[in-house]
Amino acid sequence: MARLVHLNGPPGIGKSTLSALWADRHPGTLNLDVDTVHHLVGGWQDEQTDTWPVVWRLVRAMAATHLDDGRDVVLPQYHSRAGEIAGLEKLAHEHGATFHEVVLIDDREAAIDRFHRRARDSDDPWIRHHHQLIERGGGSAVLTGMYDDLTEVIRLRPATTVLPSAAGAVEEAYELLARALRPEGGPTC
Repeated sequence: MARLVHLNGPPGIGKSTLSALWADRHPGTLNLDVDTVHHLVGGWQDEQTDTWPVVWRLVRAMAATHLDDGRDVVLPQYHSRAGEIAGLEKLAHEHGATFHEVVLIDDREAAIDRFHRRARDSDDPWIRHHHQLIERGGGSAVLTGMYDDLTEVIRLRPATTVLPSAAGAVEEAYELLARALRPEGGPTC
């Protein structure tokens, strides 16, 4: 049975890295990185152009198509509202797939530092753009609020699998994810 795996977590925690690694090691899996889809829609860099609605319609359509083909989808995206996550779960079930909600987490200060370090060290236009938006909105205070909102959604959705994600520990996080997604009694992925 196909799976929709939602990799949630604070910005900069390693969702995209882990999602890409998962897809590389599981041929046929769609790494549905929303940030990558944003690059496909003209105007994403203009703050006056709201590309989110069209991007989310594309993401949902891509996920539905892949799930309908009986293939797994991994979706690395921060969500802090239980309703948004419930919508992803509904999408999975509507297309005959199971839904797996996984949150990657570090302690709050480490997560905030990782976000800032990623922006400092990256020349990726999306990462730089996202960092600038966060900085204009309040910087670390915004990230603190996002982190706290995420911990609240974890509380509201107790079936969520929460995995520690330490800086630089990609293989360790991958192993934890593989164990969490292993079919009961099945081999490690």
